[in-house]
Amino acid sequence: MNPLSFQTTRSVLYEEGATSKIGQIMSDRGCKKVAFVTDALILKLGLADAALDSLKAAGVEVWTFADVVADPPEDMILKAVAEANDEGVDGVVSIGGGSSMDTAKLIAVLCNTEQPLDEMYGIGMVKGERLPLILAPTTAGTGSEVTPISIVTTGVAEKKGVVSPQLLPDWAVLDPDLTLGLPSNVTAATGIDAMVHCIEAYTSIRLKNLISDALAREGLKLLGANLHTVCETPKDKEARGAMLMGSMLAGMAFTNSPVAAVHALAYPLGGHFHVPHGLSNALVLPHVLEFNMSEAESQYAELAPVIFPELEGKSHGNKIDGILKGIASLGPDLGLETTLREVGVRESDLEMLAVDSMKQTRLLVNNPREVTYADALAIYTKAF
Repeated sequence: MNPLSFQTTRSVLYEEGATSKIGQIMSDRGCKKVAFVTDALILKLGLADAALDSLKAAGVEVWTFADVVADPPEDMILKAVAEANDEGVDGVVSIGGGSSMDTAKLIAVLCNTEQPLDEMYGIGMVKGERLPLILAPTTAGTGSEVTPISIVTTGVAEKKGVVSPQLLPDWAVLDPDLTLGLPSNVTAATGIDAMVHCIEAYTSIRLKNLISDALAREGLKLLGANLHTVCETPKDKEARGAMLMGSMLAGMAFTNSPVAAVHALAYPLGGHFHVPHGLSNALVLPHVLEFNMSEAESQYAELAPVIFPELEGKSHGNKIDGILKGIASLGPDLGLETTLREVGVRESDLEMLAVDSMKQTRLLVNNPREVTYADALAIYTKAF
């Protein structure tokens, strides 16, 4: 067996209504005043109420930062850090999607160090420790609650990543109640995002390991079995919980066996056209799978019946045909946009997207097949 290093979140709490325990957890950590990081819609919908009430009941003061936007820009993060420092916070809590949780991770680190953000970009560049941190996802998609990664939009549209174990929280709190009100299109897109995490972790050529493989397969089993259910029956708490667990397992898997070309080609779509991350992944996923087939066919055949149980016992060829057709049909079946033109991309933009995707070197190095500029342009053209 090859040597491996595996890291993940220290503690996980899964339970309906679990956010009502956040106050006691932070109090037990000795926190007196926490930064509560979320977005305005989460507050408006009341999804943060149980956590906020529990913090008050535990005697923990709260400073709320609810200005998080999708694809968090660097200046927004630095503004939040400055305000959090002025407030004297000694812990951080986030309830929200990936953007809120990514922002919270960086606040927790930057409020406890003199190191500037621009020195943290890359892998293993963070120095020092962070403040106590709890993350509770409102979508079953990013897996950010168990990843040491924060994605930041720098400049006009470029995305950079801070990847360091200090970003792993003390607790990941999985509460199915937080996901019950998600619109169907958000549920679908974030669910496909989590599936991408599993697929890319399983086929990654760098740091691939037995633990991530097991987590990816189990995550895919939960996600594949429940994605249509949560879109068609959004109040099904059992299915919602299964999606949260599948997304978390996917996050654990790709943290240690990193994602690749799907994400590399998805990031420019979010940066330039503000396409939600899950939808960006869904738009390029079928075409990247087809591109990778020459190098990852055996692994795709292994995953086919995990996602689509009806393929169990079928021939190798049927499994390959089934996974390609099944993945390609997910978006249309769930009512998502399926072409780049539908999200505002013009044909004249494709070359620019291909150029930007080539900047995602930390991701492309993990892909089972080398991706050149010409390859990226061809994939975008097929997706157009």
